[in-house]
Amino acid sequence: MAPSASSSASAAPSGPSSPSAPSGAPQAPRALRDELAALTTEAFRPELADIDRLPTLDIARIMNGEDAGVAAAVAGRLPEIAAAVDATAARMARGGRLVYAGAGTAGRLGVLDASECPPTFNTDPSQVTGVIAGGAAALVTAVEGAEDSRELAAGDLAALGIGPADTVVGVSASGRTPYAVGAVEHARAAGALTIGLACNAGSELGRAAEHAIEVVTGPELLTGSTRLKAGTAQKLVLNMLSTITMIRLGKTYGNLMVDVRASNDKLRARSRHIVALATGASEREIEDALTETGGEVKNAILVVLGGVDGRTATRLLTESGGHLRTALRAAGG
Repeated sequence: MAPSASSSASAAPSGPSSPSAPSGAPQAPRALRDELAALTTEAFRPELADIDRLPTLDIARIMNGEDAGVAAAVAGRLPEIAAAVDATAARMARGGRLVYAGAGTAGRLGVLDASECPPTFNTDPSQVTGVIAGGAAALVTAVEGAEDSRELAAGDLAALGIGPADTVVGVSASGRTPYAVGAVEHARAAGALTIGLACNAGSELGRAAEHAIEVVTGPELLTGSTRLKAGTAQKLVLNMLSTITMIRLGKTYGNLMVDVRASNDKLRARSRHIVALATGASEREIEDALTETGGEVKNAILVVLGGVDGRTATRLLTESGGHLRTALRAAGG
């Protein structure tokens, strides 16, 4: 199954409306408007009220300055991120899956991170996957109202058969998006590990999850446009969750992507380069090893460094759970 997007139909729109909206236009409940107004990610910055009058270079400098603070905000949550990674890796080592769930920008970032795992780490497409409110169409077009349904999220995760071996990461800048919260609630009830990634402190999403990662990036340059700093923070954290989990699962050898899937000319060239960096072998030795192992980089390294044949390399890696260093010790390399 490919990294997926929720196929659920969208609900009716129910977002906040401007006070000047035409008569008859849907109005957000006062309680919801007040709730949004209290969120850091929604705060208005009066000092930027005239930003549209500034020269383009000045606006670019302001944006760059804003972005510079995102990494520091993520740094403040490293202990929570590390704990979530270790818990995720433990479940995935037992055959579990990593599933991202979100709406809008947050959902797209989750699906993006999932889609990059098969070519980078040679994971099965179902091992790391993502669901997004509104389905595949929401990846390129806003599906209004889809984020407002917890039931849609529960249905999407039920369709995946989420269970105790799995990890579900709800992603929401506000930390209150019903789709993300509903996904975490459903997953937790099913016994899955749950992580809530938000950009507001004390969020509903954080409270719903076992592991709360709340990266507070502050008000946006454009009021409420959480595709900016909040989106950048979410991308950084998702990079950590997937990448470090894969390191823990033995998908790398040092800082080399030894499980890379060579599906095109660039990746085939990269595969040869990785084997060369890991072994220092000659071009001929590298070609022979890759031929013997069907192009599998990790196996080829084991053939060269462990002095074994391709079949033995496959067996040793299977017995070691895919950890090359363990397999090398078993081979006496």
